[in-house]
Amino acid sequence: MAGTITFSMIKPDAVAAGNSGSILKMMEAAGFEIVAMKLTSLSSKLAGKFYEVHKGKPFYNGLVEFMSSGPIVALVLKKENAVLDFRTLIGSTNPANAEEGTIRKIFAKSLEQNAVHGSDSAENAAIESSFFFSMLEMKLEN
Repeated sequence: MAGTITFSMIKPDAVAAGNSGSILKMMEAAGFEIVAMKLTSLSSKLAGKFYEVHKGKPFYNGLVEFMSSGPIVALVLKKENAVLDFRTLIGSTNPANAEEGTIRKIFAKSLEQNAVHGSDSAENAAIESSFFFSMLEMKLEN
């Protein structure tokens, strides 16, 4: 299954702006199957744990505060070349540098409030997916 799933979150800024449905529609239109999805909220502690890889970096505290500021939509998406194709669909982390038509170009407010998260590797997709979902919820077994 490596390479066929990716993890995404619709971040608090996009959820609060009412853009979840439009973003989900773009994901499906790009050929992604939604394998698992939930609306949830992260406590500061859970956001800190999820972004632990960035602990000690200048943006870490702000990121944790932002990600625990409101509801998020957690998603596991399935498609061949899921990680790479999804990174292309969402665009550059900085929406000012994102290509036209990408999720971040359309919905992101800033580098910090950039609408969506997307896994950067198949390994991280598996780790991030299992942070939010059980194997039963993802229905990935054959």
